Amino acid sequence: MTRRAFIHVQHLLGTGHAVRAVAIGKALAREGVTVRLATGNLLPPTLDTSGLEVIALPPVRALDASFRTLVSPDGRPLPAGFEEMRRQATLAAFLAEPVDLLLTETYPFGRRQFAHELEPLLETARALPRRPLIAASIRDILVRKKDPAKEAWMAQRALAHYDRVLVHSDPAFTRLEDSFPFADRVAHLVRYTGYVGGGARPEPPAGDGADEVIVSCGGGAVARALLEAALGARDLSQQAGDCRWRLLVGHDLPDSEFSALVAAAPAGVLVERARRDFPGLLPRARLSVSQAGYNTVLDVLAAGVRAVLVPFAQGDETEQTQRAEALARHGRAVMVPEAGLTAQGLAAAVDAALSRPVAHADVAMNGAAESARQLLTDLEEIRR
Repeated sequence: MTRRAFIHVQHLLGTGHAVRAVAIGKALAREGVTVRLATGNLLPPTLDTSGLEVIALPPVRALDASFRTLVSPDGRPLPAGFEEMRRQATLAAFLAEPVDLLLTETYPFGRRQFAHELEPLLETARALPRRPLIAASIRDILVRKKDPAKEAWMAQRALAHYDRVLVHSDPAFTRLEDSFPFADRVAHLVRYTGYVGGGARPEPPAGDGADEVIVSCGGGAVARALLEAALGARDLSQQAGDCRWRLLVGHDLPDSEFSALVAAAPAGVLVERARRDFPGLLPRARLSVSQAGYNTVLDVLAAGVRAVLVPFAQGDETEQTQRAEALARHGRAVMVPEAGLTAQGLAAAVDAALSRPVAHADVAMNGAAESARQLLTDLEEIRR
């Protein structure tokens, strides 16, 4: 009998949530599962969703790094009744076909702004005569909340609705309790999967990335400071002033700002849009310079390349800083704070990273396949 999965994902600023959800969906599809992926934002053009049925919910994104205001993809205010529109669209998509497995990405350990659609979704799923396995998919590090009651609420919702919580990290590297003070309450639900990568990518053209400094910024929506510092850092570097610097700019940075970066690039610096073959550039590179988003760090670890990390830390964001600190502790990167970042400071970090031997961290990175295996094992148990 065909098994059917429904995955709900909502990315607001970065693209990591969508990349992980798609990777897990594709791993399930490889095991013969029919997968429907309901996305609440426009998926990045670099993301391969072949083998999945993508359901486009009415799209929404965060206006800025505060995440307090939600807007349409083009930045306009949301129409009246948007929450009800989303609730109805999500429920209609879920109920359109039988579901054996419901996976929510991040929720309830984040995305509380979408409880208006996800709580009805979970309640509907639990009330079905043939109840699906209900699982949450969360990254290695959660964003800490100033109000402990909000974190207690996350644990309470997980206990109320979920059969399984998949934590996409290697517990020898990062554990849930490192960023979630109520981890003990949900410990019986938790399984560590290893890190989830984006799957196979195209091989870059010959020569691209060879002995280069690759500067990347994920979606690019919150990377202006890093990109501007990188433009001036090449000429100030003692260790990397003789090679090409390739700046890869995500598609969330507006075209006008991208064009300004291209125009400002000095000799030896190439500015181009983000590319699907980015992971293939890193093993060839002299150095990677990036933020510390989940996907980028995974690509850096897989490539074994020296790295400088400039973690995104605007607003209340703590996740990337904690991840960068973990890599620095393991000798896998030099970390530079985003606050006060200058070309001089970035050049110094580049020189420091290139003066060190490459340190290899033995980290589990088969998270998509392990997630699929765990979910199907759980599903088999509840269907007995």
